[in-house]
Amino acid sequence: MKFIPFLEEKIFFILFQTSFIFIVIGILYLVNMPLYYIAITTLLLILLIVLYLFIEYLFTIKKYKKIISLVDDLEEKYLIADILKKPFQLENKAYYYALKHSCKAMNDKIGQLEKDFLNYQEYIENFVHEIKTPIAALSLTFDNNKDFVLKSEIDKINEFVEQMLFYARSNYTEKDYFVTELQLEEVVHNVLLKYRRYILNEKIQLNIHHLNNKIYTDEKWIVFILSQIIQNCIKYLDKSNKKIEIFSQNNKNNVILTIKDNGCGIDESDLDRIYEKGFTGMDRKKKYSTGMGLYLSNKLCEKLGLNLKINSIKGQYTQVHILFPKNSIYHNLASSDT
Repeated sequence: MKFIPFLEEKIFFILFQTSFIFIVIGILYLVNMPLYYIAITTLLLILLIVLYLFIEYLFTIKKYKKIISLVDDLEEKYLIADILKKPFQLENKAYYYALKHSCKAMNDKIGQLEKDFLNYQEYIENFVHEIKTPIAALSLTFDNNKDFVLKSEIDKINEFVEQMLFYARSNYTEKDYFVTELQLEEVVHNVLLKYRRYILNEKIQLNIHHLNNKIYTDEKWIVFILSQIIQNCIKYLDKSNKKIEIFSQNNKNNVILTIKDNGCGIDESDLDRIYEKGFTGMDRKKKYSTGMGLYLSNKLCEKLGLNLKINSIKGQYTQVHILFPKNSIYHNLASSDT
């Protein structure tokens, strides 16, 4: 708050004090006080008023900064009314009353929305678990009947259902997160087994090497992340000679898993937006994409303390890197194994 706007708020006070000074001058003049005495008295009164206004301005600034600091430091800012002191001024009491009741109404609304969301999340999770049983039964039937066309379609349905489940849980990974030691080669192998039929049908050449590394993360979540990435690799391979290369690098502070395909690539203008929910790109076979795979993969990597990076050249390749840090959890678990 600047001094001039502060004075504008005090305009009635200033007008009142100005009128008071004129009255004092008039009285002194009527009683035949010397002019120099009137001038000194007037100047003294003006200085006292200015000093009073300046001191009040300093106190106002102090209170202003204190409130700003409280708001900035408060993580859940809608609780600000609960930590502000009740003011003494009548006008400020009215503002405090309005703030208190508006915050309470908002907190009640937030509480209801959270309750509704949790109920909806529970319904989604129950639905996914229930629907997986008939999906598995249909998948087994199509396998036995060697109806691979319908088997492919039911696999797609299963992938969308699984994506729905992980999306519903993506904000609460800490409740469903269990760090274990995993063999990277085994994790990648299990993911590729899910897509073996697509890989064989599309005659994709796999080049898998240097995966003999340990990682420490949640198996269920990393399998889902890798599944989304492999799906994208298969989906966007547009050359006759289709290739996917998977390898890892063991560094001092991290293990980096790289998945590279020689597909259509990503336009440079799209690279900054590929993690946005629902973003499908300008021309990357948009009709086959939901824009959810990379969004969820990136979100889950952030939740799990991993780092997902993608670089690509349009028409040549797309390269995905997942960085698994060797932090205190890694070292503690590694030392317990020896």
